[in-house]
Order: sequence, then structure tokens, then C-alpha cells
Amino acid sequence: MLRVGNLQRSIDFYTQVLGMQLLRTSENPDYKYSLAFIGYGRNPDHAEIELTYNWGVESYDIGTAFGHIALGVPDAYAAVEKIKAAGGNVTREAGPVKGGTTVIAFVTDPDGYKIELIQRAEDGAGAGLR
Repeated sequence: MLRVGNLQRSIDFYTQVLGMQLLRTSENPDYKYSLAFIGYGRNPDHAEIELTYNWGVESYDIGTAFGHIALGVPDAYAAVEKIKAAGGNVTREAGPVKGGTTVIAFVTDPDGYKIELIQRAEDGAGAGLR
């Protein structure tokens, strides 16, 4: 679950920039929050991310315990170009990880959450950003 400062802005990023689907939403007026669930498919076949908007809270400190979300992609270089073309913020271009051969890249969502793209072999791993 990620707490976000603007639910629609975050939905737009994850669906339009990262190519996920908006799976469902819900509102809880009694407790003043809204939820959106996004992913490349539905549970249990695919992981989902829950975006939580607490009404009236527009920003959060990300904190030191959170590192990043990691997504497997078939081609990190192509994914980076697609993200740039959609207006996404690439913070580390695609290339081998330091001291290794795995190709990675990093992007940042509108709330500052880091997302690592890990290039996977063409074995079906990584359902996103084709």
C-alpha cells in the first residue's frame, strides 16, 4: 500500500506511464479515505498495489524503511523510452547494475516513490511495460 497525495494523479501515472490497469476503487466517507487498486492483472495471478488517499493529506514523508517497488520487464531500455515518452520521471537510465550484469533502471512516481525496472530473460517473467 502506498499513501498518495492526489489519487487521480497517481492512478494516471501507474496506468498511463507504467501501463498498469485500474482494477477497482472504493470510498470510505466515514473515515475519509479513498482506495484504488492497480496492477498488470488481478490477484492471485498478479500482484496488486493499493493506493490510499487520506482526504485532505497532500504529501507524506516517504520514510527510511521504504526502499522501492521492483517490476520485472522484458526490456529495460525500451521500458525507459516508453516511460519518458509518456512523461515519466526516469532517475536512472537503463544499464547494468554496478558490479553485475543485470540491467536495471529507476523511475519515480508523482509522490516520490522509487520504482526499479529489472530486465528479465524472455521466460515470461515480468508482466508489465511491454
